[in-house]
Amino acid sequence: MKQITVISGKGGTGKTTLVGSFAALAENKVIVDCDVDAPDLHLLVHPEIINKEEFKGVKVAVMDKTLCSECGTCEETCRFNAIASTEESGYAVNPARCEGCGACVFTCPQEAVTLKERVSGYAFISKTNYGPMVHAQLNIAEEASGKLVTVVRNNAQQVAEKEGCELILIDGSPGIGCPVIASLTGVDLALIVTEPTMSGLHDLERIMDVTRHFGIASAVCINKYDINEENSERITEFCRQRGIQVVGKIPYDSVVTEAMVAGKPVVEFSGGVVSDAIKDMWGRINQYE
Repeated sequence: MKQITVISGKGGTGKTTLVGSFAALAENKVIVDCDVDAPDLHLLVHPEIINKEEFKGVKVAVMDKTLCSECGTCEETCRFNAIASTEESGYAVNPARCEGCGACVFTCPQEAVTLKERVSGYAFISKTNYGPMVHAQLNIAEEASGKLVTVVRNNAQQVAEKEGCELILIDGSPGIGCPVIASLTGVDLALIVTEPTMSGLHDLERIMDVTRHFGIASAVCINKYDINEENSERITEFCRQRGIQVVGKIPYDSVVTEAMVAGKPVVEFSGGVVSDAIKDMWGRINQYE
């Protein structure tokens, strides 16, 4: 079973746009959206949810006021200012500040504080016109995005094995943080999407360092390459020096925006130069072993 993750060193490079088109071109696959903080692949593939599960990624301190002696030890212990006292109700935990470290649980002489898991988001298994899809949504201001991505990856593996799929196509998170690393672990190829700007080159170098660190084979796509062909050449030369192939150069075309507004993958919305470039790139990606 082959796994491909499409990533970028920053948001807005066109990563999800490409994954939507790959979903329309690829056969016998599971589509995965690992951008759990701000998922948007569903806007192109329109999944119908068939299974929803709670994700409990963090713990939060909970105080039993029937046991609390109002001694203030918990407030003194907490380094996140998550516990405070008021005249009306005495000591209480602010769950928005609590990091779930458990220090207050350890120091409370009355054993009035415990850690309890809370729902941090949801993981979904859906069906689409392009095949099964696995995705998730982290709740607002929640952490543990890397853990939720791992849940999504495990679910995708199970669905692929159950359905006999030969490919897991992953839309990764932007940046280089925990969810990106969780999106990359164990995949066969990372397709890095960049753009021809100086910041694009900088972000490309950062994410390449991540894939190299984890021993992940990489390829590069330069999106909107013709808005600055000089920088596109710089990126191409940089990739050549790193021994990484540029498998695609996508021209700028307003038809991409029109396809997004219509909620369709570009290759299904239009048969122009952008669609041809994406199809050619997908052919090259399939040659990677």
